Amino acid sequence: MNVIDSIVTQAASIAAVRKDIHAHPELCFEEVRTAEVVAQKLTEWGIPIHRGLGKTGVVGIVKGRDGGASGRAIGLRADMDALPMQEFNTFAHASKHQGKMHACGHDGHVAMLLAAAQHFAKHRNFDGTVYLIFQPAEEGGGGARVMIEDGLFEQFPMQAVYGMHNWPGMPVGTFAVSPGPVMASTSEFKITIRGKGGHAALPHTGIDPVPIACQMVQTFQTIISRNKKPV
Repeated sequence: MNVIDSIVTQAASIAAVRKDIHAHPELCFEEVRTAEVVAQKLTEWGIPIHRGLGKTGVVGIVKGRDGGASGRAIGLRADMDALPMQEFNTFAHASKHQGKMHACGHDGHVAMLLAAAQHFAKHRNFDGTVYLIFQPAEEGGGGARVMIEDGLFEQFPMQAVYGMHNWPGMPVGTFAVSPGPVMASTSEFKITIRGKGGHAALPHTGIDPVPIACQMVQTFQTIISRNKKPV
């Protein structure tokens, strides 16, 4: 994989930003410090920014050599939030916040998009506009939806948005691309089982929610394993 020289020369400084973000993880819609780091870097490189979409989202605007006159535009997106997990690593940039960790690599995603932003700001050897979308709340918060509801595409019309996710199982320097959906999502729902108290000598007058819950868990599992086609 060929890496652009101008990005290679900035690798150490971008890595330092990643380590700083890793050490200061923030959960969904709480990415205030992370957004500030992003905004400062983009401003430092002369990139106009817009803040506030999706609460803590940041959008950078880089126009190409035609000043954006072609009307063509794409978005590059990175997520910023961490997970509510305890980090047990002992390296110098381990999480400084109890119960919060960049366990999914969003610190790396932010760093990669910042590296691209710096390169685009310096060279601008393209036509149209590139929007740099730093999204909050990917981990269960629906941050992309909130940014869209706040007017992302009305304020910044674009023909396509590109995003990626690190995958430690892939060889270094490679990308995996597939048409259509690639990874599964989940839908969350809650079920409340209401029991009824009773005396141990009169179990028939009460309702024990524990065996009910156990039976439901087992039954739900068969929906996937016995009733759905595996492919």
